Amino acid sequence: MKLERFFAQMKGAAFMPYVCCGDPSEKFTLRLVRTLVESGADAIEFGIPFSDPIADGKAIQAASQRALAAGMTPKRAIAAIAKLRKMGIRVPIITMTYYNIVYSGGTEAFIASIKKAGADGLIVPDVPLEESGELRAACRNAGIGLIYFITPNCSTKRLKKIASRASGFLYAVSVLGTTGARKTVSSDALELVRRARKACSLPVVAGFGISEPSHAAALREAGADGVIVGSRLVEIYGLEKNERSALEKVGRFARKMKKACNAER
Repeated sequence: MKLERFFAQMKGAAFMPYVCCGDPSEKFTLRLVRTLVESGADAIEFGIPFSDPIADGKAIQAASQRALAAGMTPKRAIAAIAKLRKMGIRVPIITMTYYNIVYSGGTEAFIASIKKAGADGLIVPDVPLEESGELRAACRNAGIGLIYFITPNCSTKRLKKIASRASGFLYAVSVLGTTGARKTVSSDALELVRRARKACSLPVVAGFGISEPSHAAALREAGADGVIVGSRLVEIYGLEKNERSALEKVGRFARKMKKACNAER
């Protein structure tokens, strides 16, 4: 599904949880995604683990290390996307990984492989806008939305420049720094969403530090088209040794987050 069309038909804000493929196992990841979707997730940010995830905080760094130690590879992660589609998962899937993984096997080949598996978009945090031409062309040719980050210190001119090259949505980074659960949503994050909504026509999705329903509600009220939650989910299931209990807790949390996203603006 074209991501812009997906957001256009949403009421309220989309709830988009992040999962790290292979943490602690591929089997758990598949069950985790199904639980999230059944509990209200509108889309999934699907992480391919990397050894040096520079944009991620401690929780997701640890998740990536566990996944790699368990034998997860880019090929297996992409195959897992195809498995999710065969399981009947129909929500948009946005692949997230780092450029070393994209580039090492050939950019066009990587984009073709995630497209074939059933992905709708791609996030690559360590590719600067000015150096993303090859990646952008490959994504455009394959019909994959290429998501760019915007941050609170972006000028309006910079926002418009990024939006002119992005597709799918803009990823509004709610905090300066790495991912990780925070206690509050900063006024800078809310203002970034408002500025981006005024300056750009693309949907705006907020992430980094979002960990409570109140955070999602505040961002939705500021105009966010979606919210991404990752570290908090990793913390929830990572504390549980029993898989069934972990998935039950994830489901309860997801339903609360979806409810907070659900109110119409």
